[in-house]
Amino acid sequence: MKKVRVFLIDDEELLIESLEIILTIKGNMEIAGKARDGKEALMKLAGTRADIALVDLNMKGMGGIELIPILKLNYPDMKILVLTTFYDDDYITAAISNGADGYLLKDSEDDNLIRAIHQVLSGQSILDSKVMRILSKRIASYQQKDDKAVKKQLPKDLTARELELCGLIAEGLTNSEIAQRLYISEGTVKNYISSIYDKFELHDRTQLAILLKSML
Repeated sequence: MKKVRVFLIDDEELLIESLEIILTIKGNMEIAGKARDGKEALMKLAGTRADIALVDLNMKGMGGIELIPILKLNYPDMKILVLTTFYDDDYITAAISNGADGYLLKDSEDDNLIRAIHQVLSGQSILDSKVMRILSKRIASYQQKDDKAVKKQLPKDLTARELELCGLIAEGLTNSEIAQRLYISEGTVKNYISSIYDKFELHDRTQLAILLKSML
């Protein structure tokens, strides 16, 4: 089985060393390269291939916020997982809007990090629970400040089953976890979620989860 190739971008040397041990030994992954800032990462990535990049936001030199959109443009097939100590809402929204596929805090458990990498590679969007709470509060505050705005309601044509899935998506469950919870196949879950996307006129799992979190 082909090993996942991970590129590490962080200016904390001890963290890089720790991540290398965790991902290679516990995660059975391969380190494709390491860089201490965005510019070094771009130089090294030009000569290698990586499935996913773990990116810190606040680094000396080019930080993650500036780097992420460049990575998405030059390496559209490579996933980007933010791994940082920062969960200020401005950092979060900037990283996600620039194309990050997931956002984890550095205090996450080893198993959670390894699981998040596989989930992102499978096409899922991952947000740390603390990050999800911050974004939900931000959405709620925007709604409260704008007195003229009409709070978006759940689509009226949602079926009972789709509404049930909406609640589980808002909780942050993955497709496989939803399938186990509802005793249905993962393919059926994907079909329901595709229908939910259409009814909300969204195409992004993270945006949908944040919106549902603010509604339910």
